[in-house]
Amino acid sequence: MAKGLGKGLDAFFSDMDTNKEETIEEIPLSKCRPNPYQPRTVFEADAIEELRDSIEQHGVLQPIIVRKSIRGYEIVVGERRFRAAKEANLKTIPAIVKQLTDEEMMEFALLENIQREDLTPIEEAQAYDRLMNELGITQETLSQRLGKSRSHIANLIRLLSLPKEIIAKINQGSISMGHGRALLGLKDKEKMIPLANKIVTEKLNVRQVETLIQTLNEQKKQKIEKKEKKDIFIQEKESQLKDYFGTNVKINKGKRKGKIEIEFFSEDDLNRILEKMEQ
Repeated sequence: MAKGLGKGLDAFFSDMDTNKEETIEEIPLSKCRPNPYQPRTVFEADAIEELRDSIEQHGVLQPIIVRKSIRGYEIVVGERRFRAAKEANLKTIPAIVKQLTDEEMMEFALLENIQREDLTPIEEAQAYDRLMNELGITQETLSQRLGKSRSHIANLIRLLSLPKEIIAKINQGSISMGHGRALLGLKDKEKMIPLANKIVTEKLNVRQVETLIQTLNEQKKQKIEKKEKKDIFIQEKESQLKDYFGTNVKINKGKRKGKIEIEFFSEDDLNRILEKMEQ
């Protein structure tokens, strides 16, 4: 397991290589491939283009970090530099070769992007979720290893339970993480996507959305209470049956048919009720 990731990449790599002399190698771009654990799914074309222009003029100023693999090298840190170098038609790129496990690859890819604030909330949430599942660790352990609060990790992971259409909007930046967290509180899930669309079209802020959701939840509560209100005859019969059987009884009357539910708490309690029915 990687240790001390919360203190940053530089400190960790320093701890790993205290007895090794670090060397920079020129590695063929054709032998490099992206990190399979890269949490970023979107690389902005403008940023890549700007970096490409810089590389064409000054070269790659900071080496990427890779690990040796069967098919060449896997990029640990620096995929954006790698992409820009390819667009600049370079043949090689300066790199530091590290010996890392799959677990360390996953954690460094996540940590590097978090430190640079390169991830969308959804990308960060997916990375946390993958780390916990593949490494078999809890939110608390992940919190300690990455130097992030447990509440921060938990709030992000909750976003993954939103409908995929809303997740896409957060990923694209159409709505914020705050909007997403507010939407999770909406009780009528069928209204979630229409409300997300309303946020975008009307440019609603988080506070406005929270107020709107509170109103919608109150309306749903009143609707349920009205629907569940039974007529006096049914309530009276329920009360009589409760007294007779000595347990909770519900009469659910539909348009064409209904049912009577009688609660029991044990096998003895069931036998007692059955005996009552036979009397």
